[in-house]
Amino acid sequence: MCSSNTSYTMKTLVPLFILIGLTDSRIYTASIFGNAGSFNVLDYGAAADGITDDSQALLNAWNAACSSSAGSAEVVIPPNMIFFLSPVILRGPCNSENIYFVISGTLVSPGSPSTWTGQDSSQWLAFRNVTGLIVDGSGTIDGQGQRWWDQSCRYHPEMDGCTRLAPTALKFIFCTQSSISNMYFANSAQTHILIERCNGFKVDNVMIQSPGNSPNTDGIHIQASQYVDITNSKISSGDDCISIGDFSSNVQIYNIQCGPGHGISIGSLGKHGNSAQVENIHVSNAFFYGTTNGARIKTWQVGRGYVRDVIFENLEFNSVKNPIIIDQNYCDVRGACKEMVTGVQVSNVVYQNIVGTSSSDIAINLNCSISVPCTDITMQFIQLTPATSGRKVKAYCRNANGQEYGIEPGPCLS
Repeated sequence: MCSSNTSYTMKTLVPLFILIGLTDSRIYTASIFGNAGSFNVLDYGAAADGITDDSQALLNAWNAACSSSAGSAEVVIPPNMIFFLSPVILRGPCNSENIYFVISGTLVSPGSPSTWTGQDSSQWLAFRNVTGLIVDGSGTIDGQGQRWWDQSCRYHPEMDGCTRLAPTALKFIFCTQSSISNMYFANSAQTHILIERCNGFKVDNVMIQSPGNSPNTDGIHIQASQYVDITNSKISSGDDCISIGDFSSNVQIYNIQCGPGHGISIGSLGKHGNSAQVENIHVSNAFFYGTTNGARIKTWQVGRGYVRDVIFENLEFNSVKNPIIIDQNYCDVRGACKEMVTGVQVSNVVYQNIVGTSSSDIAINLNCSISVPCTDITMQFIQLTPATSGRKVKAYCRNANGQEYGIEPGPCLS
């Protein structure tokens, strides 16, 4: 089936592969030439011309690989080719202990929102219920999000038919002991990578790039998942570089470059009065450049439950608006939500070995609930200065209890 979309030209392909060490990329060249257990999408009818819809060919190759009795099966998307794909879900469980999904070419989304008429507008590419999935290959996933951004309710609330929900570039749902590495993502309509209800998932050496003003384009969102590692990656987006949602635990985030974007965030949590459970989160060795936030925890007053056992350490900020922020009074419109007796308990949070500059006057802002205050907060060895010479920065702590030493600006905690 042919698409009416304008041909995706080769010059849009050039990925800015300034990744943090791409030398370990696994392209599985031997498999491209037809090893047993290898399933090349070209052999299943893919045109690879950037115009023809190759989603059925991809699905056929996936189904063949998934049902293969080979010890390790792999789907191959070869290099130097463009694959135009309509929305598709690749489902497990698969027979192989591991299944490799090798992207060396470019996957391109339909540019027109009308493609999703009558379909789930949150989904473009997805893996569901797969164990031992390994996505790799130094390829590109291009969400072509511009037309979605142009009709986003976030920036065009007065527009008739504006959209609040737009496709995530790549979803992993109910995937176990799986990973993605060495990939380049560009211009997703909304979130670039979603990890939802997964257990044992690794993200390594990915680059995500969308404009700083693109609406709701989170780099990576983790939802209801456990034992997730995100390492050695560079993220530029119009929303959180990495966000952690409800019922997530044992998350390790290490060696991340973030900016532009909204920082690395836990939350928002508890928006609809639900009980949040987020714990054992460790963010280390992250660099933030020109972001609106740095290390952030945000919860709604109407929520319940807890965020606990969190460490933010070895962070560097360059002209960040809110370098350190907890907001237990998070609201769609700042200051418009009335004080409530409920709240998500925030406790045992450590901030240590943090340096850099703040572009706002408040470098440390812990705005905690009067009814459910923040407790057991530790702040140590923090040095934040103004991004603009001649200005001063300060710390603001409200209903935040704990201990601090060696922090500037300060003191703050009670």
